[in-house]
Amino acid sequence: MSGPAFAGGDTVDLLVVGGGINGAGIARDASGRGLRVLLVEKGDLAEGTSSRSGKLVHGGLRYLEYYEFRLVREALIEREVLLKAAPHIIWPMRFVLPHSPAQRPRWLIRLGLFLYDHLGGRERLPGTRALDLARDPVGAALDRRFTRGFEYSDCWVDDARLVVLNALDAARRGAAVSTRTRLVEARREAGLWVATLQAGGVRREVRARALVNAAGPWVEEVIGRAGRRSTRQVRLVKGSHLVLPKFWDGPQAYLIQNDDRRVIFVNPYEGDLALVGTTDIPFAGRPEEVVIDDAEIDYLLAILNRSFKRQFGRGDIVSSFSGVRPLYDDAAESASAVTRDYVFELDGEAGTAPLLSIFGGKITTFRKLAEQALDRLVPFFPVMAGAWTASAVLPGGDLPEADFELWRAELARRYPGLPDALRTHYGRLYGSEAPAILGAAAVPADLGRHFGGLLYAREIDHLVRSEWARSPEDILWRRTKHGLHLTAAERADVADWLAAQAA
Repeated sequence: MSGPAFAGGDTVDLLVVGGGINGAGIARDASGRGLRVLLVEKGDLAEGTSSRSGKLVHGGLRYLEYYEFRLVREALIEREVLLKAAPHIIWPMRFVLPHSPAQRPRWLIRLGLFLYDHLGGRERLPGTRALDLARDPVGAALDRRFTRGFEYSDCWVDDARLVVLNALDAARRGAAVSTRTRLVEARREAGLWVATLQAGGVRREVRARALVNAAGPWVEEVIGRAGRRSTRQVRLVKGSHLVLPKFWDGPQAYLIQNDDRRVIFVNPYEGDLALVGTTDIPFAGRPEEVVIDDAEIDYLLAILNRSFKRQFGRGDIVSSFSGVRPLYDDAAESASAVTRDYVFELDGEAGTAPLLSIFGGKITTFRKLAEQALDRLVPFFPVMAGAWTASAVLPGGDLPEADFELWRAELARRYPGLPDALRTHYGRLYGSEAPAILGAAAVPADLGRHFGGLLYAREIDHLVRSEWARSPEDILWRRTKHGLHLTAAERADVADWLAAQAA
């Protein structure tokens, strides 16, 4: 699926460069406002930062320490909006915060959590409660020195699927989405941008009334390819995560304070796994080549081993990933203190084709960022419709009463011959659109070849046909997380299958 095809020489209203969460969100918003949109991504959707996050929709509790009250408030409001828009891929999670007197005084944490509960008009999520960790079951996994703590709410999100759902909605509203398509250069000509795009060995030109630079870590590179200069800079910060076996009972996550005053999350992941991170390391290399290093592994394991009864070594690591956060450079001294807010730079006056570049941002605020980006382009598109995404669901998100458990029960009634784990997988990833993929399948064998775990040929075919998936990585690690549950041989079978289908 790619939306309408644009031939060489065609003119679009908006050429969006970058298929991460900001680019996909802007393409969706713009398409819904009646603009003709082309979204291009040099790799796969969410291949960079947007699939390598901590996978949380959250206000950013620790940002309160840096007085980022506006950002936290906006993020908390957006947390509620997104929970309603995509309840299949976003769901509430309770976080246990053990109190460590050596890090922050108890009164300060209480104050922060009070603000967190009340800044953003919390509606659906339960508030904070104090914990006696010596008696409460959620304290059983923690080191015995933790006797007091707190529990508060935030939300989990499947980050890469959030990007794909925005791109799907954009395409359904008329946008064209071209992955594996690189911006070679762009120039202003006769009141338009003339952009040279390359997909494989083929180059073509597209004309656009406006150019949106949502390239994330590559934002400065795209500015250069457009022949412009910027007074702003992006600051690259590496964040790495470990995937380990889940080692506690219950659905809760943990927020652990470290001696350097940073915090790490220890979250349930994919049922029987745990996601641990993140680090904050200044990064100066190529974003495409980012990987976790030994110091980061040692750092994360040391925090775990100081905080929990279960002790971990390198042999326990199931997987790991690293991403580069393209933060707006506000000259903060440390990587942890750099703002997570976003900044726009608009290059263009009346009568010229604008270039709108985005610095910074975070997954939780992508929808608001997209809305504000389009608002800045109103002078160039005076007949553009107004904002609309605040009350709109994403594909698959129109579940009964926005309640996933109700939907899971409905799937059980409709597909009694499929295992509960398989139904839950389809329900979580595809929401209300799961039946369109499952069709009349009565038993798992009806879904075609079984590759291991919960992966069948029918799902692969759907991802290739409808979600721009082309490589094994697209399917196993971004559109799904099947890669965590398959053996190396099974993953190789998927690659062979895709190659055979493409031949």
